[in-house]
Amino acid sequence: MAKIKRATGLLIIEVRNCNPNGDPDRESDPRTRSHDGKGIITGVSFKRKLRDLVEDKSSDIWAAVKNQLNIETPEDFAIMESRNRGFADIQDATEAWKKVLTLIDSQTDGQGVANKYWDARVFGATFLEKGEDAPDGGGKTDRKYIRTGVAQFGLGLSVARVRVERETLTKKTSAQEGKDRGMAPLGDRHIEHGVYCMPFFVNPVAARQSGCKAKDIAIMLALLKCAYAGTKSVSRNLVEVRHAWYGEHEDSLGSFSEFAFIDALTPSKKDKNNDVPSSLSMDKEYDVPPALPDTLKDRVTNFCDLSVKLPDWCKNA
Repeated sequence: MAKIKRATGLLIIEVRNCNPNGDPDRESDPRTRSHDGKGIITGVSFKRKLRDLVEDKSSDIWAAVKNQLNIETPEDFAIMESRNRGFADIQDATEAWKKVLTLIDSQTDGQGVANKYWDARVFGATFLEKGEDAPDGGGKTDRKYIRTGVAQFGLGLSVARVRVERETLTKKTSAQEGKDRGMAPLGDRHIEHGVYCMPFFVNPVAARQSGCKAKDIAIMLALLKCAYAGTKSVSRNLVEVRHAWYGEHEDSLGSFSEFAFIDALTPSKKDKNNDVPSSLSMDKEYDVPPALPDTLKDRVTNFCDLSVKLPDWCKNA
Protein backbone atom coordinates (compact mmCIF):
# COMPACT_ATOMS: atom_id res chain seq x y z
CA MET A 1 0.00 0.00 0.00
CA ALA A 2 1.31 3.44 -0.96
CA LYS A 3 2.31 5.90 1.74
CA ILE A 4 1.62 9.60 1.76
CA LYS A 5 4.70 11.56 0.70
CA ARG A 6 5.53 15.16 1.37
CA ALA A 7 4.70 17.12 -1.77
CA THR A 8 4.39 20.63 -3.18
CA GLY A 9 2.14 21.75 -6.01
CA LEU A 10 1.08 24.81 -7.97
CA LEU A 11 -2.23 25.32 -9.77
CA ILE A 12 -2.22 27.64 -12.78
CA ILE A 13 -5.81 28.86 -13.16
CA GLU A 14 -7.03 30.92 -16.11
CA VAL A 15 -10.16 33.10 -15.83
CA ARG A 16 -11.99 34.71 -18.74
CA ASN A 17 -14.92 37.13 -18.35
CA CYS A 18 -16.31 35.71 -15.11
CA ASN A 19 -16.00 35.86 -11.33
CA PRO A 20 -13.77 33.11 -9.87
CA ASN A 21 -14.38 34.06 -6.22
CA GLY A 22 -16.79 36.78 -5.08
CA ASP A 23 -16.16 38.94 -2.01
CA PRO A 24 -19.25 39.19 0.27
CA ASP A 25 -17.82 42.33 1.87
CA ARG A 26 -17.87 44.07 -1.54
CA GLU A 27 -21.26 42.98 -2.89
CA SER A 28 -19.70 39.89 -4.53
CA ASP A 29 -17.12 41.81 -6.54
CA PRO A 30 -14.26 39.56 -7.67
CA ARG A 31 -11.74 39.49 -4.84
CA THR A 32 -8.75 41.79 -5.37
CA ARG A 33 -5.77 42.85 -3.30
CA SER A 34 -6.13 46.46 -2.20
CA HIS A 35 -2.61 47.77 -2.78
CA ASP A 36 -1.88 46.42 -6.28
CA GLY A 37 -5.20 45.29 -7.77
CA LYS A 38 -4.17 41.67 -8.22
CA GLY A 39 -6.96 39.10 -8.17
CA ILE A 40 -7.45 36.62 -5.33
CA ILE A 41 -8.97 33.14 -5.07
CA THR A 42 -9.11 31.73 -1.55
CA GLY A 43 -8.07 28.19 -0.69
CA VAL A 44 -11.40 27.76 1.13
CA SER A 45 -13.24 28.50 -2.12
CA PHE A 46 -11.21 25.92 -4.04
CA LYS A 47 -11.64 23.19 -1.41
CA ARG A 48 -15.41 23.76 -1.52
CA LYS A 49 -15.41 22.64 -5.14
CA LEU A 50 -13.46 19.48 -4.36
CA ARG A 51 -15.91 18.66 -1.56
CA ASP A 52 -18.86 19.09 -3.94
CA LEU A 53 -17.31 16.75 -6.50
CA VAL A 54 -16.65 14.02 -3.93
CA GLU A 55 -20.10 14.38 -2.37
CA ASP A 56 -21.98 13.86 -5.65
CA LYS A 57 -21.60 10.10 -5.97
CA SER A 58 -24.07 10.00 -8.89
CA SER A 59 -21.95 12.19 -11.20
CA ASP A 60 -19.91 11.03 -14.17
CA ILE A 61 -16.85 12.65 -12.61
CA TRP A 62 -17.05 10.52 -9.48
CA ALA A 63 -17.71 7.41 -11.59
CA ALA A 64 -14.55 8.10 -13.61
CA VAL A 65 -12.43 8.69 -10.50
CA LYS A 66 -13.87 5.61 -8.82
CA ASN A 67 -12.88 3.43 -11.78
CA GLN A 68 -9.51 5.10 -12.29
CA LEU A 69 -8.46 4.67 -8.65
CA ASN A 70 -10.23 1.35 -7.95
CA ILE A 71 -12.46 2.71 -5.17
CA GLU A 72 -14.46 -0.19 -3.73
CA THR A 73 -16.26 1.49 -0.81
CA PRO A 74 -17.64 4.93 -1.83
CA GLU A 75 -19.44 5.21 1.52
CA ASP A 76 -16.03 5.72 3.16
CA PHE A 77 -15.71 9.06 1.35
CA ALA A 78 -18.51 11.13 2.89
CA ILE A 79 -18.34 14.91 3.30
CA MET A 80 -18.53 16.41 6.79
CA GLU A 81 -18.78 20.07 5.70
CA SER A 82 -21.70 19.36 3.40
CA ARG A 83 -24.05 21.97 1.99
CA ASN A 84 -26.88 19.71 3.11
CA ARG A 85 -25.92 19.85 6.81
CA GLY A 86 -26.93 22.35 9.43
CA PHE A 87 -24.42 23.60 11.98
CA ALA A 88 -25.76 21.22 14.63
CA ASP A 89 -25.26 18.30 12.24
CA ILE A 90 -21.66 19.35 11.63
CA GLN A 91 -21.04 19.55 15.38
CA ASP A 92 -22.42 16.03 15.81
CA ALA A 93 -20.21 14.79 12.98
CA THR A 94 -17.18 16.45 14.53
CA GLU A 95 -17.87 14.81 17.89
CA ALA A 96 -18.21 11.40 16.23
CA TRP A 97 -14.93 11.99 14.42
CA LYS A 98 -13.12 12.95 17.63
CA LYS A 99 -14.35 9.80 19.38
CA VAL A 100 -13.27 7.43 16.65
CA LEU A 101 -9.83 9.02 16.48
CA THR A 102 -9.19 8.25 20.14
CA LEU A 103 -8.98 4.60 19.13
CA ILE A 104 -5.71 3.18 17.89
CA ASP A 105 -5.58 0.19 15.60
CA SER A 106 -2.33 -1.77 15.72
CA GLN A 107 -2.85 -2.81 12.11
CA THR A 108 -2.74 0.78 10.84
CA ASP A 109 0.85 1.51 11.87
CA GLY A 110 -0.34 3.47 14.90
CA GLN A 111 -2.58 5.80 12.93
CA GLY A 112 -6.01 6.74 14.17
CA VAL A 113 -8.86 4.58 12.97
CA ALA A 114 -10.07 6.21 9.76
CA ASN A 115 -13.34 8.14 9.95
CA LYS A 116 -15.83 8.20 7.08
CA TYR A 117 -15.39 11.88 6.20
CA TRP A 118 -13.03 12.37 3.27
CA ASP A 119 -12.75 16.13 3.68
CA ALA A 120 -12.01 15.86 7.41
CA ARG A 121 -9.25 13.33 6.74
CA VAL A 122 -7.69 15.42 3.95
CA PHE A 123 -8.32 19.05 4.98
CA GLY A 124 -8.87 18.71 8.73
CA ALA A 125 -11.61 20.60 10.57
CA THR A 126 -11.85 23.88 12.46
CA PHE A 127 -14.78 24.48 14.78
CA LEU A 128 -15.54 26.36 17.96
CA GLU A 129 -15.82 23.47 20.39
CA LYS A 130 -16.76 23.36 24.06
CA GLY A 131 -15.49 21.27 26.90
CA GLU A 132 -11.81 20.95 25.92
CA ASP A 133 -9.26 20.74 28.70
CA ALA A 134 -7.68 24.05 29.55
CA PRO A 135 -4.03 24.39 28.44
CA ASP A 136 -2.91 24.61 32.08
CA GLY A 137 -4.61 21.35 33.02
CA GLY A 138 -7.30 23.12 35.00
CA GLY A 139 -11.05 22.85 34.63
CA LYS A 140 -13.10 23.01 31.46
CA THR A 141 -13.08 26.08 29.28
CA ASP A 142 -14.35 27.24 25.88
CA ARG A 143 -11.58 27.65 23.33
CA LYS A 144 -11.02 27.26 19.62
CA TYR A 145 -9.75 23.77 18.80
CA ILE A 146 -7.98 23.35 15.47
CA ARG A 147 -6.98 20.06 13.88
CA THR A 148 -5.04 20.63 10.69
CA GLY A 149 -5.27 18.44 7.62
CA VAL A 150 -2.76 16.72 5.36
CA ALA A 151 -3.50 18.92 2.32
CA GLN A 152 -3.48 22.70 2.43
CA PHE A 153 -4.28 25.18 -0.35
CA GLY A 154 -2.72 28.64 -0.23
CA LEU A 155 -3.99 31.93 -1.58
CA GLY A 156 -4.44 32.01 -5.34
CA LEU A 157 -2.97 35.29 -6.62
CA SER A 158 -3.10 36.63 -10.16
CA VAL A 159 0.19 37.32 -11.90
CA ALA A 160 -0.95 40.79 -12.98
CA ARG A 161 -3.56 43.35 -11.96
CA VAL A 162 -7.11 42.40 -12.99
CA ARG A 163 -9.78 44.66 -14.46
CA VAL A 164 -13.22 44.37 -12.80
CA GLU A 165 -16.29 44.96 -14.99
CA ARG A 166 -19.82 45.55 -13.62
CA GLU A 167 -23.05 45.29 -15.62
CA THR A 168 -26.77 45.51 -14.87
CA LEU A 169 -28.65 42.32 -15.73
CA THR A 170 -32.13 42.40 -17.23
CA LYS A 171 -34.75 39.80 -18.08
CA LYS A 172 -38.01 39.98 -20.01
CA THR A 173 -40.27 38.93 -17.11
CA SER A 174 -40.28 40.79 -13.82
CA ALA A 175 -40.34 39.34 -10.32
CA GLN A 176 -42.12 42.51 -9.09
CA GLU A 177 -45.78 43.27 -9.65
CA GLY A 178 -46.41 46.20 -11.98
CA LYS A 179 -42.99 46.01 -13.65
CA ASP A 180 -42.73 45.17 -17.34
CA ARG A 181 -39.24 43.72 -16.99
CA GLY A 182 -36.78 42.62 -14.35
CA MET A 183 -33.53 44.37 -13.57
CA ALA A 184 -30.60 43.51 -11.33
CA PRO A 185 -28.42 46.63 -11.04
CA LEU A 186 -24.74 45.65 -11.12
CA GLY A 187 -25.84 42.03 -10.90
CA ASP A 188 -22.96 40.87 -13.08
CA ARG A 189 -19.46 41.42 -11.70
CA HIS A 190 -16.52 39.80 -13.41
CA ILE A 191 -12.90 40.22 -14.38
CA GLU A 192 -11.92 40.49 -18.01
CA HIS A 193 -8.99 38.10 -17.79
CA GLY A 194 -6.59 36.75 -15.22
CA VAL A 195 -4.00 34.04 -14.63
CA TYR A 196 -3.90 32.91 -10.99
CA CYS A 197 -1.29 30.82 -9.19
CA MET A 198 -2.45 28.78 -6.18
CA PRO A 199 0.12 26.71 -4.24
CA PHE A 200 -0.89 23.54 -2.42
CA PHE A 201 0.96 21.27 -0.03
CA VAL A 202 0.78 17.68 1.21
CA ASN A 203 2.09 17.15 4.73
CA PRO A 204 2.08 13.47 5.81
CA VAL A 205 2.80 14.39 9.44
CA ALA A 206 -0.84 15.42 9.89
CA ALA A 207 -2.14 12.03 8.68
CA ARG A 208 -1.79 10.45 12.12
CA GLN A 209 -4.33 12.83 13.63
CA SER A 210 -6.91 12.72 10.84
CA GLY A 211 -6.64 9.11 9.67
CA CYS A 212 -5.81 10.21 6.11
CA LYS A 213 -4.61 7.53 3.69
CA ALA A 214 -2.82 7.68 0.36
CA LYS A 215 -6.11 6.85 -1.41
CA ASP A 216 -7.61 10.06 -0.02
CA ILE A 217 -4.76 12.12 -1.47
CA ALA A 218 -5.00 10.27 -4.79
CA ILE A 219 -8.67 11.29 -5.06
CA MET A 220 -7.77 14.92 -4.40
CA LEU A 221 -5.03 14.90 -7.03
CA ALA A 222 -7.36 13.30 -9.60
CA LEU A 223 -10.04 15.95 -9.05
CA LEU A 224 -7.87 19.06 -9.27
CA LYS A 225 -8.31 19.47 -13.03
CA CYS A 226 -12.11 19.06 -12.67
CA ALA A 227 -12.57 21.56 -9.83
CA TYR A 228 -14.04 24.30 -12.02
CA ALA A 229 -15.16 22.28 -15.04
CA GLY A 230 -17.36 20.12 -12.80
CA THR A 231 -18.84 22.96 -10.74
CA LYS A 232 -19.70 25.65 -13.29
CA SER A 233 -22.16 28.41 -12.39
CA VAL A 234 -23.63 31.49 -14.08
CA SER A 235 -20.97 33.78 -12.65
CA ARG A 236 -18.15 31.24 -12.87
CA ASN A 237 -18.53 29.69 -16.30
CA LEU A 238 -15.08 30.06 -17.85
CA VAL A 239 -12.46 29.14 -15.26
CA GLU A 240 -9.99 26.36 -15.95
CA VAL A 241 -7.06 24.72 -14.20
CA ARG A 242 -4.59 24.94 -17.07
CA HIS A 243 -1.75 23.25 -15.19
CA ALA A 244 -1.59 21.43 -11.87
CA TRP A 245 2.14 21.06 -11.21
CA TYR A 246 3.06 18.48 -8.57
CA GLY A 247 6.34 17.25 -7.13
CA GLU A 248 7.28 15.00 -4.22
CA HIS A 249 10.19 15.43 -1.86
CA GLU A 250 12.79 12.67 -1.69
CA ASP A 251 12.53 12.51 2.09
CA SER A 252 10.31 13.68 4.93
CA LEU A 253 12.72 16.51 5.81
CA GLY A 254 12.23 18.15 2.41
CA SER A 255 14.59 17.84 -0.54
CA PHE A 256 13.90 21.21 -2.19
CA SER A 257 12.71 24.71 -1.38
CA GLU A 258 8.97 25.13 -1.82
CA PHE A 259 9.54 28.78 -2.67
CA ALA A 260 11.98 27.79 -5.43
CA PHE A 261 9.50 25.25 -6.81
CA ILE A 262 6.64 27.78 -6.91
CA ASP A 263 8.76 30.59 -8.36
CA ALA A 264 10.18 28.34 -11.07
CA LEU A 265 6.71 27.36 -12.35
CA THR A 266 4.94 30.72 -12.05
CA PRO A 267 4.01 32.27 -15.44
CA SER A 268 5.11 35.79 -16.34
CA LYS A 269 3.62 38.38 -18.67
CA LYS A 270 5.40 38.69 -21.97
CA ASP A 271 5.38 42.48 -21.75
CA LYS A 272 6.75 42.28 -18.15
CA ASN A 273 4.22 44.91 -17.01
CA ASN A 274 2.09 43.47 -14.19
CA ASP A 275 0.33 46.80 -13.66
CA VAL A 276 -1.51 46.39 -16.98
CA PRO A 277 -4.25 43.72 -16.87
CA SER A 278 -4.23 41.02 -19.51
CA SER A 279 -7.31 40.81 -21.74
CA LEU A 280 -6.90 37.95 -24.23
CA SER A 281 -5.53 34.58 -23.13
CA MET A 282 -2.72 32.96 -21.18
CA ASP A 283 -1.25 31.44 -24.34
CA LYS A 284 -0.99 34.81 -26.10
CA GLU A 285 0.05 37.07 -23.23
CA TYR A 286 2.08 34.92 -20.84
CA ASP A 287 5.25 32.88 -20.82
CA VAL A 288 4.44 29.61 -19.05
CA PRO A 289 7.34 27.44 -17.78
CA PRO A 290 6.94 23.96 -19.29
CA ALA A 291 9.07 22.09 -16.78
CA LEU A 292 11.39 22.38 -13.77
CA PRO A 293 14.80 24.03 -14.18
CA ASP A 294 17.93 21.88 -13.95
CA THR A 295 18.64 23.19 -10.45
CA LEU A 296 15.50 21.41 -9.15
CA LYS A 297 15.14 18.36 -11.39
CA ASP A 298 17.40 16.09 -9.36
CA ARG A 299 15.70 16.95 -6.07
CA VAL A 300 12.05 16.47 -7.08
CA THR A 301 10.47 13.05 -7.61
CA ASN A 302 7.26 12.15 -9.45
CA PHE A 303 7.13 15.59 -11.03
CA CYS A 304 4.14 15.89 -13.34
CA ASP A 305 1.24 18.02 -14.51
CA LEU A 306 -1.83 16.51 -12.83
CA SER A 307 -4.07 17.93 -15.53
CA VAL A 308 -2.39 15.45 -17.89
CA LYS A 309 -1.45 12.43 -15.74
CA LEU A 310 -1.36 11.14 -12.17
CA PRO A 311 1.65 9.64 -10.38
CA ASP A 312 1.74 5.87 -10.86
CA TRP A 313 1.21 5.17 -7.16
CA CYS A 314 -2.30 6.68 -7.25
CA LYS A 315 -3.85 3.65 -8.98
CA ASN A 316 -2.60 1.27 -6.29
CA ALA A 317 -3.02 3.49 -3.23
